Amino acid sequence: MIPTEELKKKVLEAENLQSNLNEWKEQLFVYKFALEEINTKLKILNEEYQYIHNHNPIEHMKSRIKSPASIVKKLQRKGIDITIENALEHIHDIAGVRITCSFISDIYTMYEAISRQDDIEVIRVKDYIKHPKANGYKSLHLIVKIPVFLSNHVEKVKVEIQIRTIAMDFWASLEHKIYYKFDKEIPHELQMELKNAAEAAHFLDEKMKKISDEVDLYKLEAMKI
Repeated sequence: MIPTEELKKKVLEAENLQSNLNEWKEQLFVYKFALEEINTKLKILNEEYQYIHNHNPIEHMKSRIKSPASIVKKLQRKGIDITIENALEHIHDIAGVRITCSFISDIYTMYEAISRQDDIEVIRVKDYIKHPKANGYKSLHLIVKIPVFLSNHVEKVKVEIQIRTIAMDFWASLEHKIYYKFDKEIPHELQMELKNAAEAAHFLDEKMKKISDEVDLYKLEAMKI
């Protein structure tokens, strides 16, 4: 039988844990609204380009909000005290959107369109396309702030936007799976194979863009006849 004092302590710990989880959920709920705002804007931009240019720069989108457990792990990796205040200040990708495009040119088209939005503030850009990571990873990463209009105030919420091509996304997805299969220690020869595969994916991106441009040229010449 558990002593009374120890039982009281366990009950108190459970109540504190539940209270903290409820606080985190309430604080993180605003990120759901931020994602809805971003997703709506991106869908409008995509449909506008389809209407004006007869081309959809966005193939598909995926969004997510980090769980409290994932946020805690990230704070621990950064060596930062685990508080909701630190999470909101130091974790920039609590809310995330991944945009997959057909071509590299579409990535920068979307970046420019996002940057022109009056109510979106781009606070950080990491261009891993022009400057790939050592393992070959390519993508364009943005950290933006978007206003969320609540009942009694406006809150500016950070959202990470990753923009990549289908080929880049395919490579990144498989690399992620391999990374965890080897418990984050990939053998050197496989690292080189992955880097070669990233270069092949880039070649494919360039090749498909060239074919697309040639198709457009054929259509243009056909219209002149």
